[in-house]
Amino acid sequence: MRIELTEEQALVLSDWLSRVMHREDFSMLVDDRAVWSPLLTINGTLETQLSSIFSPSYSEQLDAARQHLIGELGEFGKR
Repeated sequence: MRIELTEEQALVLSDWLSRVMHREDFSMLVDDRAVWSPLLTINGTLETQLSSIFSPSYSEQLDAARQHLIGELGEFGKR
């Protein structure tokens, strides 16, 4: 199995997974313990492949990536 992400997608997904994976409300959402295996693999792969997470300008890169990806979505996901 192979999933391809852009650098921006990987950066945003990595940040999100790092923030939510260990929160209790997220843990309650994962109703199948086996799902943790792929989640941990994806998160670990992203963390080892993204050198930008160690960059002093990480926050700026993350903000720019988020804005660009949101722009690409158009109206999708708006509330």
